Amino acid sequence: MQQADGVPAVDLSRPSAARVYDYFLGGAHNFEVDRQLAEQIAAMTPHLPATMRAGRDFLRRAVRVLLDAGIDQFLDIGSGIPTVGNVHEVAQATDPAARVVYVDIDPVAVAHSRELLAGNDRATVLHADLRDPERILAGARSGGLLDLDRPVGILLAGVVHFVPDADRPAEVLATLRAAAAPGSFLVISHSTFEDQPQEMLDAQRLSARTDTEITLRSRAEITGFFGDWTVLEPGVVHMPLWRPDSPSDVDDRPERFGAFGGVARHDHTPG
Repeated sequence: MQQADGVPAVDLSRPSAARVYDYFLGGAHNFEVDRQLAEQIAAMTPHLPATMRAGRDFLRRAVRVLLDAGIDQFLDIGSGIPTVGNVHEVAQATDPAARVVYVDIDPVAVAHSRELLAGNDRATVLHADLRDPERILAGARSGGLLDLDRPVGILLAGVVHFVPDADRPAEVLATLRAAAAPGSFLVISHSTFEDQPQEMLDAQRLSARTDTEITLRSRAEITGFFGDWTVLEPGVVHMPLWRPDSPSDVDDRPERFGAFGGVARHDHTPG
C-alpha cells in the first residue's frame, strides 16, 4: 500500500529502526511499539542512548571537516528522522549555500523530513533504499540540488550495518564511489562485534524484530567499504576517537559505544 506521493503507508504494527533511533535521541516521532522495543534494548544495554548520541556527534564532526575541505553538497543516505543537529543545520550554519539531499527507506522518516525541510530550497529528501544506489543517484541528479560532476560528501552514518551480506554491501558502496567526482568524501559509521560485551551482542539480536536487522562487522570489513579512497587520519576507529573536539570528550572506554567511524577522500582520477 502506498500514499498518493509514492511513500508507502506506515505500518504501526512493527517497530521501526528509524523511530527507535529517534526515541533514543529524545525525539518525538515514535510510537508505543517503538518505545517498547527501545526499552527492551536499553535494559540490556544501558549505554545505548549514549551510543546513539556518540554517532550523531561523530557525524557532526565529520561534516565540519568536509566543510573545511570545501565540500558544499552532501548526500546523506539513511538520514533517519529529523532531530537536533541534522546535516543541513550543521552545513548551512557554516555555508548558507550548502545543499543537502537526505535519503531514507523509512516512510515516517521521509514524511517528517519533508515537514522539517518545507521552505528550505537547498535541502530535500528522497524515499529510497541504500540497496538501490542507482535509484538514489538518479534521484539526486534529477532533483537539481546535487552536481555529481563536482566533489560531494556521501554520508553513511549508521546505515550500512542494515545491509546484510546477501545484499552485497561492498558492491553498493562501489557504485556510490564510482559516481563521485575526485575530491569527494565518504563518511561511514558502522556497528561492530569487536571489543563488545555479550550484552551488546544480545541486544543486536533484537534488531531482527524490525524490518532492518543489524549485521555487525569487523574493523577490516568496514575499512574495505572505502575501497581505494584515501582514509583520513586517525583511520577507522571507535567513534569518540575520530577527531574529538576536546581530549576530555574521550573517556577510557571508547569501545563501549560499539561502532567504528571513518572518513575517506577520493584522490584518484579515472584512468
